[in-house]
Amino acid sequence: MQYRIVDTETYYRRGVFRHFSQDCKCSVSLTSRVDVTGLKQYSKDTGTRFYLNFLYVLSRALNAREDYRLAWDWQNERLLLWDKINPTQYVFHADTETFSLAYTEYDPDYGVFYARALADLEAAQQSREYGLDEAHHPNWFDASCVPWLSYDALHVELPDGYLYFNPIVNWGAYREENGRLMMPVTVRLNHAAADGYQIARVYKLLEEEMERLCKKR
Repeated sequence: MQYRIVDTETYYRRGVFRHFSQDCKCSVSLTSRVDVTGLKQYSKDTGTRFYLNFLYVLSRALNAREDYRLAWDWQNERLLLWDKINPTQYVFHADTETFSLAYTEYDPDYGVFYARALADLEAAQQSREYGLDEAHHPNWFDASCVPWLSYDALHVELPDGYLYFNPIVNWGAYREENGRLMMPVTVRLNHAAADGYQIARVYKLLEEEMERLCKKR
C-alpha cells in the first residue's frame, strides 16, 4: 500500500476541510436509485455474477477521484492520499445469520479483479469468523449489499469525533420501475473529505463505469 501526504495548506478544499475536521465534525449519507438494467443483462449474457460486476464498477468509480481515496492519520495528524483503495466484501451466512469479511485487492483489469473477488468470496463462505483486520487493511472501503430489501433510505452512523474518511457504500435489491431495473445505492463520506458534489459524482461515475463494462460484450 502506498500513499502521499496532502499539504492541507494548498489542498483545494482546505477551508471546508478545516471546518468539518475541527468545528463541525460530521459525515454525509446520500441514497439514490441507479439504473442497473444494462449491467444485469451483461451479467446474464456473460454468465457472470451481477454482485461481483457491480463491485467491480463501484471499485473503479471510487478509485477514479482522489476525494474518495483520502485518509486521516490521526496519530501524526496528516492527511493521506492512497494510490488505490480496495473493497471489503461482507459475505452472509444464512445458517448462522452472520457475516464474514472478505478483503479483495482492487485491479482496474476486469478479469483480474473478478477472479480475485470470486475467490475471496468463496473462501469467506467457508468461514464463520468475522475476520476484521483493520490493522493490515487501512486503505479499504466498505462495500455491503442488502439483497433482502429495495430500500428508500439508509444511514450509517459514525462518531462525529472520529475522522473516518474511508467510503462506506451499501446497495439493496433492484426492482422494476417503468421497465427499468432500479437499485438503491447509499454512499457515506466524511464531510471533511466530500461535499454533496463529490458524493453525487459517485453516481455519475457508476453510470459511466457500467456503460464502459457493458460495451465489452
